[in-house]
Amino acid sequence: MVNIKELVRENVVKLTPYSCARDEFKGKEGIFMDANENPYGALNRYPDPYQTELKKAVSEVKGIALENIFIGNGSDEIIDLCFRVFCRPGIDKILTFTPTYGMYEVSASVNDIEVIRIPLNSSFQINLQKVKPLLSDRNLKLTFICSPNNPTGNCMNYADIEHIISTFRGIVVIDEAYIDFSDKPSFLKMVEKYPNLIVMQTFSKALGLASVRVGMAFTNPQIIQYFNKVKPPYNISTINQRAALNKLSKTEKVKKQVRRIKMEKAILREKLSEMSLTDKVFPSDSNFLLVKVKNADLVYNSLVKMNIITRNRNQVIKDCIRITVGKPSENKLLVNALKTIKI
Repeated sequence: MVNIKELVRENVVKLTPYSCARDEFKGKEGIFMDANENPYGALNRYPDPYQTELKKAVSEVKGIALENIFIGNGSDEIIDLCFRVFCRPGIDKILTFTPTYGMYEVSASVNDIEVIRIPLNSSFQINLQKVKPLLSDRNLKLTFICSPNNPTGNCMNYADIEHIISTFRGIVVIDEAYIDFSDKPSFLKMVEKYPNLIVMQTFSKALGLASVRVGMAFTNPQIIQYFNKVKPPYNISTINQRAALNKLSKTEKVKKQVRRIKMEKAILREKLSEMSLTDKVFPSDSNFLLVKVKNADLVYNSLVKMNIITRNRNQVIKDCIRITVGKPSENKLLVNALKTIKI
């Protein structure tokens, strides 16, 4: 069994967190004269620092106990908290599987943490044989696994991930930002089995609230306790909590949109595969397609000139661009534009 407290930085264990006014009084009714707020206005009061109402709604939708839920200012705040809670600057390390989401490495740099990069194999899967010798390193504190992965679009092999979780003595963070677009199983229910597991999901993708910046972490209550010690007291605004709550009340509409996006992805994949400039369209469990073309820089720049913005991943995966599935009309414009590009 992994001892979470032994993994936490000593200064964080000893930390006395900031106590805000809403820590001392948790009621909703009363004459509030405790937090030096302006008494006038509709948005004059500080938000709930622990997002209680939102967590209750998330709990109902996800089928996860309230005490296993943390709400972050986007998943990026959760990623940064993982570093600040578990990693000693200049001493500890993290493990990533490249190519993957860039913020793991950015947060590592900000926190002065060494990054061990294991390249994915030719199928964009984890090479377990290269991973196993690393898992016994006591200074390796975090392993980040993006599944479905960005920018490749595929889910990682479930058995490989579970092997890492069950044998690693540190914290495994599974980033499931795109899981709603996948037919593969989530690791959400496994947080009760593995105390060293953190599963991240987000309101930014399938739920369509990228501008709201609300991320979710599902993990054991002990880790959430440390996250709450370190996070800013009011990390999610009242406006953003309301927007997230409103979206969770429309789950059927969200599911309908996800089905539509998946259908459009299949159509777009077929159209792209037929083009002479396309070498390969990689399998995708997400809402985007990674496409290998004959000249990624030329294709990207040509599309920009036509006001169609894709993501040039040529520096990450040779001659690849990443295309987010849009509305039917947008996808049609993309396909027609690509047909005009001469290589």
